[in-house]
Amino acid sequence: MPVYNLMVNGKSLSVEAESDTPLLWVLRDELNLVGTKFGCGIGQCGACTVHIDGTATRSCLLQISSLEEAKITTIEGLSEDGTHPVQVAWKEHDVPQCGYCQAGQIMTAASFLNSNAAPSQSEIRDAMSGNLCRCASYNRIEKAVADAAEKIA
Repeated sequence: MPVYNLMVNGKSLSVEAESDTPLLWVLRDELNLVGTKFGCGIGQCGACTVHIDGTATRSCLLQISSLEEAKITTIEGLSEDGTHPVQVAWKEHDVPQCGYCQAGQIMTAASFLNSNAAPSQSEIRDAMSGNLCRCASYNRIEKAVADAAEKIA
């Protein structure tokens, strides 16, 4: 089995995996970074969202063999102490109910705000529309993203 050298949350790590293994399973099963969740396995729900070179990306769709040069950030690496503005806003707005989708939601929001520091409500809604929340916390999610934008500014 091939060995892949990855940069995950600022650390250089080596993992042994088949070349077509999705990043999601390497993170969860090999690196014990279980904050990234399995939702659908086809890139539709957003539960598995991580950052690849700063861009929100569905980890269930990425083969490990394509990531040796990439900088991978998971929810565990977004902030060591939970003080990223998006994480703070999530707590302040009491966003999670079941919490299952929240890591993916937060990673999507953080990436979005890196590219648009002063979004409108419709831009927030559009940016977050690819992440599903079975508890329907969408209004709180939108408010938290808007609040995080203000914190970042």
